[in-house]
Amino acid sequence: MKTKKLLFLSLAIVGFLFTAQAQRGARIGYIDMEYILESVPEYKESAIQLEGKVQRWKQDIDRMQKEIDQMKLNLSNERVLLTQELVEEREEEIKIKEDEMMDYQQDRFGPNGDLAIQRRQLVQPIQDQVFNIVQEIAENQKYDFIFDKSADVVMLFAAQRNDISDMVLRQINRAAKREEAVTRKEKREVEQRDALSMEEDKAVTEREQEAEERKTEREKIMEDRMRTRDSLREARRLEVEARRQRILEERQRRKDSILEARNQNRNAPTTGDGDGDGDGGNK
Repeated sequence: MKTKKLLFLSLAIVGFLFTAQAQRGARIGYIDMEYILESVPEYKESAIQLEGKVQRWKQDIDRMQKEIDQMKLNLSNERVLLTQELVEEREEEIKIKEDEMMDYQQDRFGPNGDLAIQRRQLVQPIQDQVFNIVQEIAENQKYDFIFDKSADVVMLFAAQRNDISDMVLRQINRAAKREEAVTRKEKREVEQRDALSMEEDKAVTEREQEAEERKTEREKIMEDRMRTRDSLREARRLEVEARRQRILEERQRRKDSILEARNQNRNAPTTGDGDGDGDGGNK
């Protein structure tokens, strides 16, 4: 029933707007808040950190559930051995654990839990900034109506030419760059960028992206060359080390061979009668 009422309200609003536009040329625009949020680096980083917390909370709940399941299994296996009083005591312990788990779930994932609060804290500053920028754009460029495409109001059709999301995102990025600018040169560059039209700024952004891509490609080529060079150097080093090791081993073998030969000559038996006159002992 609620969905039907919402759809009816949406159709009525859209019909009224198109009627108003036909009668007096009303100017209509829209934004896509989800697209804007996903394009803001600070939001993306904070969203990743929040997702890490969510995963840890889910792990805590899984651990609690496994503990409860084990307690129930133990009670089922031991029930026949326990008195009624002990069974009731075990059941009370399980009930306490289940209540603790339910409270933890509510504290983390309930309507007023940590997840909902931290999501609001994450989105609210950007939503406030977008709201102020939309007001400024609407006044400066004479828009009569600006909608949020990602909100509950259903948009049955939205021409791309009426999408001002990039315009809003550009203002957010400008504000961030103005805060980051420290030196006079950086501030002057920001002012020059602010003076550009939407189309000029888009063209400059595309050129910057292309330059960054070329820089990344050059860095990748240099890294590949360095890796190849280091690989060749390592191969040559290993080759020299292996040759040196072979020379040392060959020297050691020759040295061992000489020592072995000397030892054999030293230990060889001598010939003769041993009287020193060389006549064999006959006079």
